[in-house]
Amino acid sequence: MDTEIDHYAVLGLPSGEEGAKLTEKEINKAYRWKALELHPDKRPDDPNAATNFQQLRTSYDILRDDKARKLFDDLLRVKRDRELRNSQRDGKRRKMVSDLERRERDANAPDPAAKEREEEARIARQLKEEIARIRAMHGKKAAPPPPPETEKESGRDRGGGGGGLDQEKVLKVSWEKMGEDYSADRLRELFSEFGEVEDVVIKGSKKKGSALVVMATKEGSVAATGSVIGHLANPLLVLPLKPATVANSSSVPKSAETAKLSNLVGAGYQAFEDSVLKKLQKAAEKQK
Repeated sequence: MDTEIDHYAVLGLPSGEEGAKLTEKEINKAYRWKALELHPDKRPDDPNAATNFQQLRTSYDILRDDKARKLFDDLLRVKRDRELRNSQRDGKRRKMVSDLERRERDANAPDPAAKEREEEARIARQLKEEIARIRAMHGKKAAPPPPPETEKESGRDRGGGGGGLDQEKVLKVSWEKMGEDYSADRLRELFSEFGEVEDVVIKGSKKKGSALVVMATKEGSVAATGSVIGHLANPLLVLPLKPATVANSSSVPKSAETAKLSNLVGAGYQAFEDSVLKKLQKAAEKQK
């Protein structure tokens, strides 16, 4: 149909608002050039040559007629306005669909804060399991006997009325030298939640930290064991010093009747515990 054809395009001219501004001279010139190109004599092998040339003539006649051309320009303007509205409406529809899909994704997406809390709880739970595993592993090891006591210390503990250090109130504490380190004040603060702390003695090395914590009561020592963990990034290993029973024998010297302290922290720690226990015992004697 002639109403569906862009007659400007048939003549090779720009359409729309630019086409409406073309002069009659420009239209005639375009027709002459196009007629030379589409003339059937120059297209003997084209079966549509006559039809195309006839359409060229029809489009030229419409554009040359002022009334017909004005009506055609109005028709093109109405079509452009309709296409613009449809394009805007399609754009709004696409935006609405996009917004709806985004809101659905946001509604179904997990809460970042809740996900972080779950991750933190999972890591903390795994860390506690590892700490329990390490403690159980150390608990299965056979504890060597504690260091021998001097005649004076041994007689005082057995005999009558001496106030020696109660080893059941002493806790061995160790940690790796990574992240936040532990000071004596910090250890006292952690263990004081389970009772009064009489003394804290720190020994440090480049790779491992260790200390002896003396609780005021046996109950406090028992409560702190297995409960004090410290920082999750650098947990504490807390082990009690318990007296071991040695069978009575005349062949066993008095200085070896009290069992040696357990050494579950690492090599070289036994000598440190011996010296610290003696210092604590002397300090306890001075306070009497």
